[in-house]
Amino acid sequence: MKITLAILSALFAFFGQLEAATKPVKVFILAGQSNMEGQAVVAKKGKEYNDGKGTLAGLMADPAEAPMFRHLRGADGKWTVRDDVFVRFQREDRPLLAGPLAFGFTHYGDEHHFGPELQFGHVVGDFFENQVLLIKTAWGGKSLFKDFRPPSSGGEVGKYFTLMIAQVREALANLEKEFPTTRGCGHELAGFVWYQGWNDGVMPRTAALPEYETNLVNLIRDVRRELKSPKLPVIIGELTGPWVKAPPEWERLRKAQADAAARPEFVGNVSFVPTRDFVRKPEDSPNPGHGHHEFGNAETYFLVGDALGKGMLKLIGGRASRP
Repeated sequence: MKITLAILSALFAFFGQLEAATKPVKVFILAGQSNMEGQAVVAKKGKEYNDGKGTLAGLMADPAEAPMFRHLRGADGKWTVRDDVFVRFQREDRPLLAGPLAFGFTHYGDEHHFGPELQFGHVVGDFFENQVLLIKTAWGGKSLFKDFRPPSSGGEVGKYFTLMIAQVREALANLEKEFPTTRGCGHELAGFVWYQGWNDGVMPRTAALPEYETNLVNLIRDVRRELKSPKLPVIIGELTGPWVKAPPEWERLRKAQADAAARPEFVGNVSFVPTRDFVRKPEDSPNPGHGHHEFGNAETYFLVGDALGKGMLKLIGGRASRP
């Protein structure tokens, strides 16, 4: 019997999938506010979207930009949908979104938007042989000072801190039901990503200046304690925004984010990831008036997800397969 190269390739792929199906699912928590929810535009056109400038489809039509995004579209022209990386996003007062990594895991729940989870999922998915689950716990307009306030900061515990922990536990409890290919695999909490800052930056008297760093340190400690993972790898994504040369409050908030990651107790298990260089011009973006949402620019959100993913791999001792 003659075994062709095609048959061998199919066998290797089959046994690779079989091996992956027996390894614990790597679980990452992606937390924050509206920019973690995701505001990047996929392919909208017309005057309402600045004639498609800065959308993913618009960028991919540019020969100079297209190579960076080539893995997002197959040879058949269809958008990539991964069968080894899953996303779970329970929006507030809206239906659950759960399925394989693709577009649509945003507040809008449509195929026209995406967030940092898209490229983050590709980066970690390419690295691990295990199946991967991304649990998004993000809600628009939420502060660390109040809404995500951790127990160790004293005062009233933030509603969204409590909700975040509850949703993570719910996701893990329903893992096999919502994602049948994970049956019998078990799971492993692999990392926590914090990408937030707008609301604290706009109320500096009560948040960014005196307390943000302390609250962020307490958030990390309390998330680890609640999830019984004392050394859970944590990435703090820098407040991106179009405020690169903005008022002092934004710079102080960014410094507080970096300083929290630099605490001696966090050496080797918490990392600050810069993102400010990913801001694109409003006139080159689909939503020029939405500076608070990075103008909806697809490249910005792609690069943020890429940096967060590569930062996570570096933290856990891995290396991304793509530059």
